[in-house]
Amino acid sequence: MSEENAPEPIPTEEVVNRHSAELLAQVAALPSLPGVYRYFDINEQVLYVGKAISLKKRVASYFQKEKSGTRIGHMVSKIVRMETTVVRSEAEALLLENNLIKSLKPRYNILFRDDKSYPYLKITRATDTSKNKASNVSRVVYYRGAVDKRHEYFGPYPSVWAVREAIQLLQKVFRLRTCEDTVYHNRTRPCLLYQIKRCSAPCVGHISLEAYQRDVDSAMRLLRGQTQEVMQSIEARMMAHADKLEFEQAAELRNQMGALSKVLHQQAVDTVGDQDVDILAVKVQGGRACVNLAMVRGGRHLGDRPYFPVHVDDAEPTEVLEAFLSQHYIEIPVPPTLVTSHAVDKQLIQTLIEQTGIKINALHNPREQRKVWLEMAQQNADIQLARLLAEEGSQQARTRSLVDALDLDVDNMDVFRVECFDISHTAGESTQASCVVFHHHKMQSSEYRRYNIDGITPGDDYAAMRQVLERRYSKLAEAVRAGEGKLPDLVLIDGGKGQVSMAREVFEALGLDVSRIVGVEKGEGRKVGLEELVFADGREKVYLGRDSAALMLIAQIRDEAHRFAITGMRAARAKVRVGGSTLEEIAGIGPKKRAKLLQRFGGARGVAQASVQDLCSVEGISLELAQTIYQALR
Repeated sequence: MSEENAPEPIPTEEVVNRHSAELLAQVAALPSLPGVYRYFDINEQVLYVGKAISLKKRVASYFQKEKSGTRIGHMVSKIVRMETTVVRSEAEALLLENNLIKSLKPRYNILFRDDKSYPYLKITRATDTSKNKASNVSRVVYYRGAVDKRHEYFGPYPSVWAVREAIQLLQKVFRLRTCEDTVYHNRTRPCLLYQIKRCSAPCVGHISLEAYQRDVDSAMRLLRGQTQEVMQSIEARMMAHADKLEFEQAAELRNQMGALSKVLHQQAVDTVGDQDVDILAVKVQGGRACVNLAMVRGGRHLGDRPYFPVHVDDAEPTEVLEAFLSQHYIEIPVPPTLVTSHAVDKQLIQTLIEQTGIKINALHNPREQRKVWLEMAQQNADIQLARLLAEEGSQQARTRSLVDALDLDVDNMDVFRVECFDISHTAGESTQASCVVFHHHKMQSSEYRRYNIDGITPGDDYAAMRQVLERRYSKLAEAVRAGEGKLPDLVLIDGGKGQVSMAREVFEALGLDVSRIVGVEKGEGRKVGLEELVFADGREKVYLGRDSAALMLIAQIRDEAHRFAITGMRAARAKVRVGGSTLEEIAGIGPKKRAKLLQRFGGARGVAQASVQDLCSVEGISLELAQTIYQALR
């Protein structure tokens, strides 16, 4: 029975007793229109975001019957308030739903990482093939970022390797240029790529611009999967040259055909008809899931990429797959054919068609080559999920080992929290402290913090440690005394007895438990695996052993704190050394002017050392702007 024709659900007595009359009255008053709904808990946290063709029927279905023991049941039991937004169509609802999911990250939605980093293969479009300028000679290049309609883009590709491999193919067969425009302009003789037959050297006129453009057109047709058309075109040109007794030109085309045939033969996976296809296989196990996305572009299988969503719990594979489809293809181009391991809602596919304007054919029982692709994708999904579960099991074992080794009183290993501090500077310059956070058995990069340290004697690591700990825990100490905050279970200090003593003084002054402080002291010869643990509460040093799982976890956290501190210190030092500002921060300096300045003066340091008159000599830099740059960099 369709959603439009289904009878309106009636809230059961059990549901009525659990939820307020005001909420249920709001549910009953909803319109039968497409829209998006949002559920909130008692703390005003967003629980769930969903879309519906009919808000009235969809929302009421949550309150129709008892769903205890399931992920959705837990969510419904916490609903105290809801908000709805009416839209004109389900396609608009899909777009709004995913924008809200990405921004709000609701607890009970299946969430996939917002990945916009797919690489593309870019071929710059020639503007005037009658003049031998770099802008008139198409170039093939690896690319990430926003798409510029002035050029041709192929992809997306699942990995950087896939793009590099495609570029090498075009270099072998069509010898297209990959060099930067500045390099192209300054060539007086062919480069090494010409010598190894990877470029036809249009920069010095070894090939006419018309012939080069024909190769570019053939390369683009090949990337679109028109392999047979390309082969036939090259063969026709070869025969035409042979008829005219132009045997050298015919031999070149013969070699090109041979190279293309060899490259196509070397492909591990090929196809006889498909152009662009995405193959999606899902595996759910142990409260985790993997969606493996394999890509076919231009008739060539380019590899795959695994995705691991969160908030899966007891979700079914079809539910995970539909969540991926709705979130992934909002901003990523969708191919005309989708092969899926499970049948998905036809209405979702229709909504994607309306949203993207592309006719999409979704198959879940493929045949022949597509069946082989799906089996490969499913096998990879199984392998990737097994690997993830094994890694998580290992990480959980390390957490348990650390808790046991330090004899900590921890009830729930999943919320065991470690904060680790490190100090970094170069001879006292640009001192920075880092704080990294570990809980739920992994590093939580979104909770990392850096602290600029000032007001101390340069190079005084003890004073720097005192300052960062006071800034980190002074407010938290007040919250703990008021019963509103919680200290981390373990505070790691990258240092020995001196650093730990300083940390103990800070904690004692704030009235905090000093037994949580542990220092990681480098062992004999500063060798990895020989570290000893120093305790602030007076316990003897402990050496856990080179093969200890607890020491492995401590080293992982310590090394991450060290890395985070060093990168912050280096960025701060670089900023100081160019005068406290950067070109990116100066109003009126866009990408083009910045590139011209850096090219003219050889880098940021050269720009900072340039006079106002020197800056004015750069195209596009006025006297007023040159003065602004001069002042900003000093």
